[in-house]
Amino acid sequence: MLVHSPNGRHISSRVSVAPLPELSRDLVRAQEAERKRISRELHDSTGQGLMVLRLYLSLMEHESETPDLQSKLQEALRLLDHTIEELRRVIGRLSPRALEELGLFAAIRREIRDFSRRTGISAQVELPKTPITLQHEIELALYRAVQECLQNIAKHSRARQFTVRLEEADGAIRLTIEDDGVGFSRKRDSRSSFGLLGMRERVAALGGRVRVRTPKTGGTRIKVMLPAQHSVSLRKAAAPERGIPFHLRDKFVAGGKTPARLKLVR
Repeated sequence: MLVHSPNGRHISSRVSVAPLPELSRDLVRAQEAERKRISRELHDSTGQGLMVLRLYLSLMEHESETPDLQSKLQEALRLLDHTIEELRRVIGRLSPRALEELGLFAAIRREIRDFSRRTGISAQVELPKTPITLQHEIELALYRAVQECLQNIAKHSRARQFTVRLEEADGAIRLTIEDDGVGFSRKRDSRSSFGLLGMRERVAALGGRVRVRTPKTGGTRIKVMLPAQHSVSLRKAAAPERGIPFHLRDKFVAGGKTPARLKLVR
């Protein structure tokens, strides 16, 4: 690179510039660290404050002898319980504790199960027959992709059901999420979606890509592909370490308490 001196002469100078993918990775790491910090603060301050407030309201409700006041306190407690549940959901989205404690497959199943219960949209989950151990950044990218796709389904798709499929094939890790909703229109281009843009950048930083399609039959199909060299596959037919039946295809029916186990994914 040429640098001009004050007297107009050219001075040769080398400037070290980090590759764009590495800068993107650093940005993702910084974002995740900030998410964890915010989630801890919400849990330690806001969450604890709401629990103390609930205790006081509950004591007042039990000690009150006025029916009208009791009714108002009960309504306040119901509203407060809903707020606490929403706060827990926000904290869970900010800091993926399930991913760190249970592993990728169990975290995906729990996310989808809770989503189906909350929204009334039925889901089917298809996971590989054999356990797959991925680098943490890859697992995090896949988990965040599932979260973002579920958000889009809830907000825009008007879907009645959707499928989440994770597989290793053709030298890549592939995550496919399909729904039977209205799909993307010209007014709602997938490239202009802030959430999908963030997903694309996160995946691209890891050497992968994201494809969004609206088939002629309707609905939306999102594919996240990451290179397999970022992962280590375990080929032994052994029980998974973190308590999840990897080889099963699960179906979550809206409002159901447990998944219906179907057939093996081969």
